[in-house]
This record gives sequence, C-alpha cells and structure tokens, in this order.
Amino acid sequence: MNSPLKRVAVACLAMFALLMINVNWLQGVRAEELRTDARNTRNYYERYAIERGRITASGKEILAQSVETESNKFKFVRQYPEGKLYAHVTGFFSPESASAIEGSENKLLDGSSADLLLRRSIDLFTGEPTKGANVDLTIDPRAQKAAYEALKGSGKRGAVVAINPKTGGILAMVSLPTYDPAELSGTDKGKVFTLYDRLAKEKGQPLLNRVIGQTYPPGSTFKVVTAAAYLEDDESRDGQTIVDAPQRLPLPNTNISLPNYGGAACGSGKVPLVYALEKSCNTPFGKIAMELGYDKMREQTVKFGMGEQIGVPMSVAQSDFGPKEDQAALAMAAIGQRSNRMTPLQMAMIAAGIANDGVVMKPYLVNKITDAKGDTVDEADPEELTDAVSTETAHKLRDMMVSVVNNGTANLAQVPGVQVAGKTGTAETSDGAPPHAWFISFAPAENPKVALAVIVESGAANVGAEATGGHTAAPIAKAVLEAILK
Repeated sequence: MNSPLKRVAVACLAMFALLMINVNWLQGVRAEELRTDARNTRNYYERYAIERGRITASGKEILAQSVETESNKFKFVRQYPEGKLYAHVTGFFSPESASAIEGSENKLLDGSSADLLLRRSIDLFTGEPTKGANVDLTIDPRAQKAAYEALKGSGKRGAVVAINPKTGGILAMVSLPTYDPAELSGTDKGKVFTLYDRLAKEKGQPLLNRVIGQTYPPGSTFKVVTAAAYLEDDESRDGQTIVDAPQRLPLPNTNISLPNYGGAACGSGKVPLVYALEKSCNTPFGKIAMELGYDKMREQTVKFGMGEQIGVPMSVAQSDFGPKEDQAALAMAAIGQRSNRMTPLQMAMIAAGIANDGVVMKPYLVNKITDAKGDTVDEADPEELTDAVSTETAHKLRDMMVSVVNNGTANLAQVPGVQVAGKTGTAETSDGAPPHAWFISFAPAENPKVALAVIVESGAANVGAEATGGHTAAPIAKAVLEAILK
C-alpha cells in the first residue's frame, strides 16, 4: 500500500473511532442529562402522551386522574377533583417535575416501572396503548375533610396527621396553607413556573407539607416521652408514684429556674405523676429528666422512632431530641423546648406507639397498586418500626393520657361515648411569635383505631395555664376522631 492510501485509511479509521466515541458518549454517559434537559421538547410532549394512573383514597375517592384533551400536542392532562384538600398528599405533575405521590410513585403512575413489565408486554401484543398503574392510598376521605375544615376554621397555619396505630396507615394528612395542584400541572411552562416561583416565595409556604417536612418544638406533648422514660427506668412506678413538683426548679450552673406554665404551683409540691401530666406541670418533668440523664432520655426518643430515615413514601424530615449539653438544657428539652424538634408525624407516631401496646408501626401512605385492568401489582404489608415501651408501660401511659382528657387540660377533646387519651402542648418560639398549640391523641383508649397529632402555628390562646394547646388544637383533634369513629 502506497503512502497516500495509508494516510487516507488512517484518517478514515480515526474518524470512525471518534464517531463511535461520540455515539457512546451521547447515548451512554450523557443520555440521562439529555433526556431531562429542559430544551428536550420531545421529552416534554411525551410526559403528556401516556394516560397516567389514578390516585385514589380508600379505593373509592379519586384524588388525581388523567383526562384526554383535544390538543394535537398534549393528549392527556392531569385533573384533581379535590385539589386543595389533598394537595400535599397527591402533589402536582408539572411540565418538568412532580411532587409528593405524583413524584415518588411516578414510574408506576406513568407505566414505566419494572413491576409493570408483564402488563406492558400484554399491551404490546394486543396493540393497546400503555397506561399507568393506579395508586390507592390509606387516606380516609372523612378524616381528611374533617381535619382540613377544622384546621381551616382556626384561621391559622398548621398541620394534622392521623394514623392507624395497629398498621401505620396514614388516615389523614393536612397542611395549611395549601394550593391547587391543577394550577401547577398545566402544560404552559411559562404560567406554571411563574406560579411556582410565586408560591415558593410566599411567607405562608403553601408548598411545604408541614406534616413531614417541618420540625417544631413539641412543647408539653413531649412530656409523655419523659414519662415513658421514667416508667421504663423502674417497672414499679406508675401514675400514682409521687414526684417532686416545686413551683420553680433551679437549673444547675445557671442563675435561672424553670417555672410551671404561668408561674403556677403544681399541687402541694409533691404530686402523683398522673397529676403532673394532667396539669402539665413543667418542674416535675424537668427534674425527672435531670435524674435520668441525657443518655436514657435520648434512648427513649430513639425507641419511639426518632432518628430513623422514614419514607411514607415521601421522605420525612428527621426529628431530633437535641445534642448533649448541660443539665439545664436537658430539663428544657424534657418539656419539649430548647433544641428538641419534632415533625407532627413523629408526634403522631409517639401517640400511636402508646396506643399499640408499645409497638410503633412504620407509617405509610400507599395501600395498593393495581394495573390498568385492575389486577393487583403490590399491596401494603404493615411493618413494625420499633418497640418503644413495654406493654405494661404503654397501659400506664394510656391511663394517664385518658386522665388528661377527662380531668386535665384536654377536656375539649372529649367525644361522647368514646374514651379518648391525649396530651396538650404549648411550644414557645424563638422569634417572639405567639406559642404553637399542640395536641396528640388516640381513641378509643381500650381498642385504638386512630392516633393523631395536631399543631396550630402561633395558635396558643391566652386562657389559663396550659389550656392553650387544649383550647385551640384539641377541638380539631375531636373533629377528626368523630369523623373516623362515628
């Protein structure tokens, strides 16, 4: 072969090599980047070419569905019959993203999941168009509506979450303020992105799911955890065990002391533990925590599921008892202040663990997955998360929490004909705003069907010692309990 032919052959080989490298680079390394590139209009139109599956509640109420359009570009668009009511559950399906269930279950909803391979193969053989799977949720529509209306009636921001203590299934998940997911699920990118940016900047944070995405100081609702640690430390203790309850508790290595709410006395200064919980005294629980020590207190929080990475399937912000500091900080953390931060879901899990004989079940939202023909693809399998306390301790706490509702700060949570267990809470904030109002509960006490947590941001009412959480949050809980139990 002469020299010119050699040069041509080498040049051709080099070009083929470069071509193969470029093809592999584009199809292998950069494939996902190019597929999700906002300038990829084909991907944009394909999002609306498939009939996504329905999202339903308790197998009957449609929360989200795809409807056919007359457009040549967009075959299907998403519809949300009760948009604002379920916004933080369903999420939205926008031109370039999705949130909540729409996002976490996207591959099932759009039919691309490996779990639907058989269904897709059958559809390909029969010539039927691909359809997404249907996602049925554990949400109880009655409970959801009751929680939404009751919280909305307070005129405040906040959250309500209810769960089945025996399975972990979430019965209600409400966060206010809310938004209309249909407005973020349109096909006009300009309008959708403009609206999203506006909502993201709003002070009320309507896009935030406060149930799982926000942590708060839990206030006096956390005293049930402190009580649990105290009872677990010595099985001979119960609600009648006498505890020290000074009007003010000196905090070691400081020149300050911890008062009870409003500076009130807690009985005679020595009271039964159940009385301290009924009246939500601060000093006995602060003293208990200092006697137990940080390690025992933190161990009890872990047993209730704090620190676990939980997905419902949306990821849940981690609750945290706070770092190990001094005894003064421990006393404050034991009454739900200082660095103690909890999501409403975590507080509902604490109530549920006590209700379920000490066993905390893993919370979940997805009850069942079915394909377009109605055949079951997957089904929820309730799973134990932790053993929080012994059965005996759980029963002692249950009786004490029933007494809080019957004789203490939570009388507004009473449901005629039903024995309700609960604990109020008032959580001071660091920004000078009015305290948050909390309430955790479960019912019926002897055979619980629901456990819940309510927080009303800056919702504490000035109506007397620790009546604040009970005055604002407990009636919301009562509405949810009645919706489920009656």
